[in-house]
Amino acid sequence: MAVAFLALTIAVSAGAFARLDLQVLHASESIWSEPLHPLFQGIALLGGLELTTLLMVGLGVYLLRGGFGADVWALLAFVAASALEVMYKVNLHHLGPPRTVAHDDGPSVTQLFTGSGPLANSFPSGHMVRAVIVYGLLAFVVRRLSSRPVLRNLAIPFATIVVLLVAFDRLYLDVHWESDVLGGLLLGAIALLGATVWLDRPRQADN
Repeated sequence: MAVAFLALTIAVSAGAFARLDLQVLHASESIWSEPLHPLFQGIALLGGLELTTLLMVGLGVYLLRGGFGADVWALLAFVAASALEVMYKVNLHHLGPPRTVAHDDGPSVTQLFTGSGPLANSFPSGHMVRAVIVYGLLAFVVRRLSSRPVLRNLAIPFATIVVLLVAFDRLYLDVHWESDVLGGLLLGAIALLGATVWLDRPRQADN
């Protein structure tokens, strides 16, 4: 996945995805429906910085209260991936879809910093990075720790649906190119894998 992400980054910086990005943009414009706009603004909140941060804090508290203190280190994947997202946006010139076609996104404090300046670049999608990590980690923990079979069985399908919804939302609102979404998906998956490897590490006999 790391190799794929680096290859995608090089391809995006070289403009290899420009034509496909425009084709996907035109396709999303063709299915736009104004009455659905508030719905997709609400979906955007699922990958917003505010909700995902709260969910990570809640997961950390849950692990601490459950006696899994060392497992809380897995949440650093969220912080590290967010830092990498910002680093790529600062250093890779890749402006998002023009404002003449982009629709209002879900409300978030990040809009104060991404409208102009170095953070105006759009690769990778922060919503995708956060959605993959947060809902993936939640699904992993629920699968391992929940005492309810129904919750364990629904954890992965629920996380998958949320990630797919956020991905479609980014394209439907025309706030990201499809290459941004792919980049966010890969970067989030790398961080999620690192976090789950830590959570799934061999345990001591007394733990």
